[in-house]
Amino acid sequence: MMNNKNVGLLIMGIGLVVGIIVFIFNYSMRSIVGATCSHGPSCTMYDTINFQLWSSIALVAIILIVGAVVYFSKPKEKLVIRTKAAVKHKIDFSGLDKDEKAVVGLIQKENGAMFQSTLMEKLEIGKVKATRLLDKLEAKQIIERKRRGMNNIVVLK
Repeated sequence: MMNNKNVGLLIMGIGLVVGIIVFIFNYSMRSIVGATCSHGPSCTMYDTINFQLWSSIALVAIILIVGAVVYFSKPKEKLVIRTKAAVKHKIDFSGLDKDEKAVVGLIQKENGAMFQSTLMEKLEIGKVKATRLLDKLEAKQIIERKRRGMNNIVVLK
């Protein structure tokens, strides 16, 4: 897997190669026009060559800028989730209702931690119901929610 610095250098290298090709092509075109155009420096082909040169330089500049942006951009961070070794949590199920038992049971099956969104999907419940259930379980000090970016990880205490 290539990182941003390598990709940026690759893009800038391609930009430099294209720039060299542009200048070689421009030099060759000027030689050909100089040898074939009978009007001298007032020949209209020189205007065309200048336009092509400046448009090519602009394209090379864009390629170099894109390469520099990629080179200096920060790579995406990887989300690392550390879970505790499979610890058996002793939970008193007597004070829990049916939905709360389902939540705790599902978290236990997942080694004591899981994303809140995954919990909602597996239980097929909405965001509001999930929040209320987790609030109740947190108040009873059975679970704890930990913020991870835009999501929560629900962990058994």
